[in-house]
Amino acid sequence: MSGFLALGAPVQIAYAVPDAQAAAGQWAAETGAGPFFLRRHIPVVDVIHRHRPAHFDHSSAYGQWGPVMVELVQDHGNGPSVVRDMYAADESGLHHLAFIAEDLDASVRSLLERGYEIAQSGRTPGGVEFHFVDTVATHGHMLELYPRSARLLAFFDMVRQASVGWNGSDPVRPL
Repeated sequence: MSGFLALGAPVQIAYAVPDAQAAAGQWAAETGAGPFFLRRHIPVVDVIHRHRPAHFDHSSAYGQWGPVMVELVQDHGNGPSVVRDMYAADESGLHHLAFIAEDLDASVRSLLERGYEIAQSGRTPGGVEFHFVDTVATHGHMLELYPRSARLLAFFDMVRQASVGWNGSDPVRPL
């Protein structure tokens, strides 16, 4: 395969939102997605935004929407970020599709060779690296790439399992 189709199916679709908690409640009510797990001010280190060191203060709500996870991401900052590249603080819309790459470096290199740019990179304090690749001009959204890891897969599975048989109660839960 060529292009980002070689990444397989997306594991997550993400929307930028002004308020992750409010958006999660609305999504649960309107789409039946959920329950949502809300994590505020997610720690991210070694952030590079468009080749410059940056700070990325964000909160996200994660819920299952059929076969795919949905992330509702709220950027708390006013400075440059992968979210502010597309949306102002009071705007919302489709932001990215996320993929788990079997070989993160090779996947990123392949996208760079096709003319795309890394918009932002960072890692969790636990060492999980991620990259946002700017595909806005050609696809209308970013791509987020993660390496395959047991911890990440366990998180995705926890969110999915919570949705099985979920009756709509307690739609937004702290994480």
